[in-house]
Amino acid sequence: MKKFLAIYTGSAASMDTWKSMDAGQRAAKERAGMEAWKKWATDNGSSIVDPGAPLGKTRRAAPGGISETRNNMTAYTVVQAESHEAAARLFENHPHFTVFPGDGVEIMECLPLPEM
Repeated sequence: MKKFLAIYTGSAASMDTWKSMDAGQRAAKERAGMEAWKKWATDNGSSIVDPGAPLGKTRRAAPGGISETRNNMTAYTVVQAESHEAAARLFENHPHFTVFPGDGVEIMECLPLPEM
């Protein structure tokens, strides 16, 4: 089995839409979304290597120093699958973008380190 890193993405615009809902409506969607996410995790439990976590603010380290930056990464999960296609299929219709305001999940193979 190969390992894959799944990065959940979302834009500021999609969060603005989420934040514009009234509090009761948003709370109901959050509950529904968490239940759907738990079901997804249970249904795919044998493929999940690391359930991951939400991601906070970003700092960038570069030759010019350390700075604050923004990107669209919101959370991550590590899964295992026979192929890249099979890994991507695990995230079809995921609650991150069917219930929550996320805009997608990017799936990348975790390649082995070259010998040193």
